[in-house]
Amino acid sequence: MRKVLVTGATGFIGKYVVQSLLKQDLDIIATSRNISPAGLFDHSRIKVKRFDLHQQNGEGDLYSYFEQPDAVIHLAWEGLPHYKEAFHLEENLPAHKQFLSNLVKQGLTDLTVTGTCFEYGMQEGSLDETMPAQPGNSYAIAKDQLRKELETLQTQKPYNLKWARLFYMYGEGQGPKSLLPQLDAALERGDPVFNMSGGEQTRDFMPVAAVADAIVKLALQQEVTGIINISGNNPITVKQFVLDHLRSKNQKIQLNLGFYPYPDFEPMHFWGDNSKLKSIK
Repeated sequence: MRKVLVTGATGFIGKYVVQSLLKQDLDIIATSRNISPAGLFDHSRIKVKRFDLHQQNGEGDLYSYFEQPDAVIHLAWEGLPHYKEAFHLEENLPAHKQFLSNLVKQGLTDLTVTGTCFEYGMQEGSLDETMPAQPGNSYAIAKDQLRKELETLQTQKPYNLKWARLFYMYGEGQGPKSLLPQLDAALERGDPVFNMSGGEQTRDFMPVAAVADAIVKLALQQEVTGIINISGNNPITVKQFVLDHLRSKNQKIQLNLGFYPYPDFEPMHFWGDNSKLKSIK
């Protein structure tokens, strides 16, 4: 039976990826800094192995430590959503490079890593994988540099690399400071008004369960490799996204549009071309 290692297994996406993998006939190694076999990971096909990427000693065979997985889905990344902080470059980048390089050099042949739509920088419109990366914040720069390092490693020790660029996702378990959790909290409190941005920015939203299924589909095949957008190719304004959510819950609240300024680290209108994702059989 095939074996898949999932890093960041306790995170927002990680929990859904593990559940999606359980639909397949394979074994799962789940790892994170703080993890236990109870609850979500209490399953006969899931083995839990705790590991802290920032406590590596630079030695040892991590491929053997994780029981020589056939494939790795690397979701782990610390410090979000603080996109501009220097630790993405100073701490995360070297730690993740060391971890993944160790796995590959010790025998891993199939690696899927989650990147970010922010790697496209301030480019607008439909974004496809042939476009140049133009990252503009520390998080995106670190991710883009990690991808380049992993591509260089392929020239030294060939392996399959799939770089999954994530766009916007939502669903149960999302951080409380995200848009919909804040909206739901306001509704639960009975607030008369919900403060938000102008809402005219165009984004590409996907339910997190669909994102997880797409990541798993990508990870379990070898024909489509390189950079792949994990997106719905379904542009919608943030205001309309909020209105649709209210309608789905049969709720109403006055929207205080323009209370928050638009973020300065992302363009007004962008979404992901998902043609490459859809080409996976």
